[in-house]
Amino acid sequence: MERLFITGTTPFESARRVDFLPAGHRARGLHGHSFLAKVRVESQSTRGAFQGGEVDHVFDRLEKVVHPLSYSLLNDTVNPPTDENLARWIRGQFGTAGLAQVGVQSTVDQGADLDRNDNVHLWRRYRFESAHRLPRVPIGHKCGRMHGHGFEVILHVNTDLDGKDIAIDYDLIDARWQPIHDRLHLKCLNEIPGLENPTSENLSSWIWQQLKQSIPELSWVTVYETATCGANFDGANYRIWKEFTLDSAVRLSYAPSGDPRGEIHGHTFVLRLHLAGPIDTVMGWTIDFGDVKQLFDPIFKKIDHQPLYDLPGIKDTDCASVARWLKRQTCDLVPGLNRIDLYQTRGCGAILTWEGSELALPV
Repeated sequence: MERLFITGTTPFESARRVDFLPAGHRARGLHGHSFLAKVRVESQSTRGAFQGGEVDHVFDRLEKVVHPLSYSLLNDTVNPPTDENLARWIRGQFGTAGLAQVGVQSTVDQGADLDRNDNVHLWRRYRFESAHRLPRVPIGHKCGRMHGHGFEVILHVNTDLDGKDIAIDYDLIDARWQPIHDRLHLKCLNEIPGLENPTSENLSSWIWQQLKQSIPELSWVTVYETATCGANFDGANYRIWKEFTLDSAVRLSYAPSGDPRGEIHGHTFVLRLHLAGPIDTVMGWTIDFGDVKQLFDPIFKKIDHQPLYDLPGIKDTDCASVARWLKRQTCDLVPGLNRIDLYQTRGCGAILTWEGSELALPV
């Protein structure tokens, strides 16, 4: 079943203190963050000033909601101002029936995404520097040579808040992660038992096996091999994604007379293709990231540094219309594709998913 979400993101700068945390906890005293507020709205539940203007409508609405929080002491509005409670407050103020998810990202490395049922998806990001090679790739494949990455890992935790102010303290996740970091950081992954073939998929499942017992609420492990590709594992299923940037020209067909969005303009779009499928037991991956890039290349050449309004068969050039056009063009080319994210600016765009996950990744 196809589902389309319109997404919006806006920053705010605020101070807070979380008084109920134990004495000496770093977040108990007065401190500040550069926050990001994020929303995901079912497309049929949001109507902009015109058809195709939904992304700007959601962004404008979110900016108005968040404005009272910016350059303020959050305790004066939300007490205690945990990421979870801030997401609840934004959800209450936003007031759209189709609001599927509200997120608060308090740093680039942590955040909480709250759904309409008060279930929270908490995430925390970690980094390590390692070398590896993939021993089963064909001769001449670049990943067969010993090389290195600055890996990033996101641990995702899902839990029902059930009225609580906080789900799991980020410090607890840090403590569980530290022994894993010590095993991976500044190491050759191939020399670690269980990682003899250290693909992103195998690494995500290895981390899952190390942590699931100590973090029962663990729901996903995400591994970024590079900034533009990675893998997710939830204990049973693997997903990968490959990210592209597009420098493309657009114009919105239904913009009213005098609205600049009806004239030729453009964006540097971020496009993320998500794929799911069984892992190849020999290669240790669902599909080679390089193969995804190669398979998608004919479509990429049609949309990068191009006027999207001249594409044959496209309805309009708003994010939702472009995502649907991409689905029609790409599904038969890229096996396992079941979700397309397209952002015209940071975190503002459309997510089109079919038989896929609604897993939240940082923006």
